[in-house]
Amino acid sequence: MARLLRVRIRRIFSCQSHRPIGNMATLQDDAQRIFLRAVSAVLPPRMLRKALTVRDTAGFSVLECGGKTFSLKKNLYLVGFGKAVLGMAAAVEQIVGNHLVEGVISIPQGMEESLKLAGKSDMLLSPESRIRVMEGAANNLPDEASMRAAAEIQRLAEKLEEKHLLLVLISGGGSALLPAPVPPLTLQDKQAITKLLALKGATIQELNTIRRGLSQLKGGGLSRAAYPAQVVSLILSDVIRDDLEVIASGPTVCSAYRAEDCLQILSKYGVRGSVPSDVEDILLSRPRVEPSQNPDHVHNFLIGSNLIALREAEQESQKLGYMTSLLSAAISGDVKVVSHFFALLAELICSYLMSNPQSQELEEKILTLVSSMDIPDLNVADRLQEMKEARGADAICVLCGGETTVQVQGKGKGGRNQELALRVAAEWHQSLAGMQGCEVMFLSGGTDGQDGPTQAAGAVSYPQLVAQTQQCGLDVEAFLTASDSYSFFSQFQNGKRLLVTGLTGTNVMDVQILLVRRQKGQ
Repeated sequence: MARLLRVRIRRIFSCQSHRPIGNMATLQDDAQRIFLRAVSAVLPPRMLRKALTVRDTAGFSVLECGGKTFSLKKNLYLVGFGKAVLGMAAAVEQIVGNHLVEGVISIPQGMEESLKLAGKSDMLLSPESRIRVMEGAANNLPDEASMRAAAEIQRLAEKLEEKHLLLVLISGGGSALLPAPVPPLTLQDKQAITKLLALKGATIQELNTIRRGLSQLKGGGLSRAAYPAQVVSLILSDVIRDDLEVIASGPTVCSAYRAEDCLQILSKYGVRGSVPSDVEDILLSRPRVEPSQNPDHVHNFLIGSNLIALREAEQESQKLGYMTSLLSAAISGDVKVVSHFFALLAELICSYLMSNPQSQELEEKILTLVSSMDIPDLNVADRLQEMKEARGADAICVLCGGETTVQVQGKGKGGRNQELALRVAAEWHQSLAGMQGCEVMFLSGGTDGQDGPTQAAGAVSYPQLVAQTQQCGLDVEAFLTASDSYSFFSQFQNGKRLLVTGLTGTNVMDVQILLVRRQKGQ
């Protein structure tokens, strides 16, 4: 009994040990530093200071944005919706001062208190603010509270005149925070219709077409409500490829609309007779909109994106001495496939650094895998050639971004970034011999600071991780099967491999950082 207890104690202390392997602690520090630099590029205060400037010339004030100027005569109004707009609004308030007449923003339930608790005072409005904060969309789903906020935003927009300027702040999560079904449809009606179509197999593009057709504010509806006022939208992208029509369902982006397209979708899935009779009347009564540029009174500017964050990370990586390759800002697909990609990529880079003759075989494997991944901007062949030709390089950093998907299998606690990091480690455990002579570290983190329903933004992993867990009785496969990656990383080494940043107040999807360095003396 005593012997068994001693074994268990040894396992516990082995699992909780903070002793780094080689220079792995330095690698983890580098990865975290690069990640934080990426996030810093898309924090609301910095983004807004770069995007907006107020200038006083000859007694007149103008707002400069995206190379355009707009007269300021205490004629500025503001609306916003999304997970990052509280910080965006706070920054705007600092920049425009008394030129702002009135504002309304719709933000997630509890966001203001969360930012207070996180110490993000620079992302909170001033006590004398002219901007009204309305919270709703609990659990990221539209509700009565977010409908009331949308109604207030619509009311403000509709009262504007030609002399006014409306500043619109948009970020991810904005769609659920701006629900405005066309009367007499209710929110419940609209949700039931989209749920019915989803169950029948409708694509996300088809669902969005129906949503826009049944909404007063989406698909350019907000900019139409604000006419004839000038509309300036500042947009933070949380979608792959930064399609402005998709972000928050494009309230200031004039989307093409034809009633027959919507009716054809309803007929295709056999639900035309199952939806409320008002639906067809609403779709037919809406004016046809042809594909075209936005009206002259609307100006949309993308001020933050995953690519912007990655470019900032690239600068930090180079500063730290890594030969750096910015691979893609559009990584997507099943986390199992993506983890295999990163595991193979690390092995291949190590083979380059060690001049391993097996590199050609690994190249063929990875190119075959990439051809099956639907990632248009993933030009791996050229990037691999650059790495191969980087003679004398001792350390390489690969930067990626995007958003993977996880098929939840159990009742555990985790997030897509933590699961990706753990799956990459599991893949590496099968190919440890291929990375002899190299130190490797992988980080995956959400730029919003919250990966799934957890306190972590993501996690880091490395090739020896699984072998270490076996010494302390943790079964990686069991945690993966239960979709319990957060519990794993919390127990392993006292959570040392978790990436914990707290809420950041921004969101441009996820960032992945792969560091491969030749060991000294190799």
